[in-house]
Amino acid sequence: MDIFEKCFNYTAAKEAMKAGIYPYFQVLESGQDTEVIINGKRTIMIGSNNYLGLTSDPRVIEAAKRALEKYGTGCSGSRFLNGTLDLHVELEKRLASFLNKEAALTFSTGFQTNLGIISAIAGRNDYIICDRANHASIIDGCRLSFAKVLKFEHNDMEDLERILKKIPDKHGKLIVVDGVFSMEGDICNLPEIVRLAKKYGARIMVDDAHGLGTLGKHGRGTAEYFGLEDQVDIIMGTFSKSLASLGGYIAASEDVIHYVKHVSRPFIFSASISPANAAAALEALNILQSEPERVVRVQENARYMREGLKKLGIPIRHTETPIIPVMTWEDRRTFVIAKQLLDEGVYVNPVVSPAVKPGQCLLRTSYTATHTKEQLDYALNAFEKVFCQTG
Repeated sequence: MDIFEKCFNYTAAKEAMKAGIYPYFQVLESGQDTEVIINGKRTIMIGSNNYLGLTSDPRVIEAAKRALEKYGTGCSGSRFLNGTLDLHVELEKRLASFLNKEAALTFSTGFQTNLGIISAIAGRNDYIICDRANHASIIDGCRLSFAKVLKFEHNDMEDLERILKKIPDKHGKLIVVDGVFSMEGDICNLPEIVRLAKKYGARIMVDDAHGLGTLGKHGRGTAEYFGLEDQVDIIMGTFSKSLASLGGYIAASEDVIHYVKHVSRPFIFSASISPANAAAALEALNILQSEPERVVRVQENARYMREGLKKLGIPIRHTETPIIPVMTWEDRRTFVIAKQLLDEGVYVNPVVSPAVKPGQCLLRTSYTATHTKEQLDYALNAFEKVFCQTG
């Protein structure tokens, strides 16, 4: 049997292309902002994770330029050997301080961060207890570890306790959850997770990629939102969303960080973050700390859209985050509506199985602190027009 046979038989994407409704790999002809250019046309962007609107901020761009001029384009090696810059060390210190943890460690991508943390922390005799809606990078991190992986139903605390009860006390236990679930837009039940972790002797890791900059009074994320910052053992996050760059990080105790940086293969055997990316993330963090009103604005914009979509009778999932899923249920319907919205000048993310359960397809919309009311109203008008056409 030819190992490429699976490639030859994969036709789903080509069928969508032939039908003119293939929605992926849209080419942006401008920088990531509230408005972008797609196919030469001005388009309202409500599909990015640029929550604080900092990807085009002149201060962030200038910081990246200065780093390029001082350090060059890359580090040419891993952090473990020749690739550690004083810039990396400064960024990690600032992250740890901001998140009220003893130490932090940066990785080259967010996906790699989850691979690196989970595979290092969880070993052969340990258990990982994982929400079924967790991000794909968490799932793959679990696969890379030698631990036993047990999954509980999404945000179902009774199911979580049922699983924890069955694990013998002699085994290490790590509960891993998204703080804000990237497709659903809802928030993990952290207070109950903390209670159960204490009861059954488990540690907690929160992937707060979508929580940083969007939740909490100071934008520190899910743990701050619930007032439980000292109860979460490991906070993971990314720079590619609120911090307008590329890369990821872990914030935890000094002992945990020291261990991960010396045993994590994805960390040790990967090149370090480029100087420009590190500098951009650091400047974005500076802005988040000095301008916490951005956190308020992104929440206000999401609330405005949530109320507007409800008034139009458009089916959405209720969330308290800048992620608002618009329900479309079926694959083809999802692709058709996404295409019609794009034709109207509004970009959204079509999400189908396996990213969501079959029959639960949706348009993932997300909002930033820098969207104007005029842009949001334009998007609402497009939704009204398209949903009137499609029923």
